[in-house]
Amino acid sequence: MLNKAAGRRQPVSPLLAEAIAVALRAAAATDGDVDPTCGQSLVRLGYDRDFAQLASRRRAPASPSRPVPAGGWQRVDLDQENLTVQIPAGVQIDLGATAKALAADRAANAIVAATGAGALVNLGGDIAVAGPPPAAGWRIQIAADEDGISARPVIAIRDGGLATSSTGSRTWRHGRKWMHHIINPRTGRSAESCWVAATVAAATCVDANTASTAAIIRSTAAPRWLADLGLPARLVRTDGMVRPVGEWPNHL
Repeated sequence: MLNKAAGRRQPVSPLLAEAIAVALRAAAATDGDVDPTCGQSLVRLGYDRDFAQLASRRRAPASPSRPVPAGGWQRVDLDQENLTVQIPAGVQIDLGATAKALAADRAANAIVAATGAGALVNLGGDIAVAGPPPAAGWRIQIAADEDGISARPVIAIRDGGLATSSTGSRTWRHGRKWMHHIINPRTGRSAESCWVAATVAAATCVDANTASTAAIIRSTAAPRWLADLGLPARLVRTDGMVRPVGEWPNHL
């Protein structure tokens, strides 16, 4: 309903207002790399239905890509006090980069509030932990499907979140080319990156997922950016080589 009302102010629920606020914060923190106004770009690349249906379609019809409208996320007018949102005409909101991570954070905190016990919530690789951890921390094995490395490293976290973004997890045919779901707002196309996967640990799952998505988009500039933010990360190059960043343990 919000996307159909583009150009007009629309009432929203408290939960949707929170989700949009989180997405706009992610856009600001990444200088627009993680942009919630990329929905139209995804549609133009053929991601216009549930992914299970998209994956079974032989080939999506080709259509020209377009950059996300300049400053698209900055033109989203969110009024959290009155619970209204106005998005520009021609803009389509897509919360795929932050909403699942937000759900993980909310779920973990809700479990702790209800039980007092420690909790780990894993939503498709977006991991949030809260409350008292096990004595040795929460042990998490990092999948190696994208990098071809036989050893799958195991790390432990005690709080916050962990997220992996990958160019190989959601792919489909667009015309004669393969696309993935991480959009570079500057081109409106799937990001071309030297990394096939990025795993980041941060204070929340939202922050971890925001940083891992931006790392794919930033490509060669990602290691220094993550290091400057103090975020431990594991970056996997397209040739399978692993680049640990910051305090991430170098299992090699």
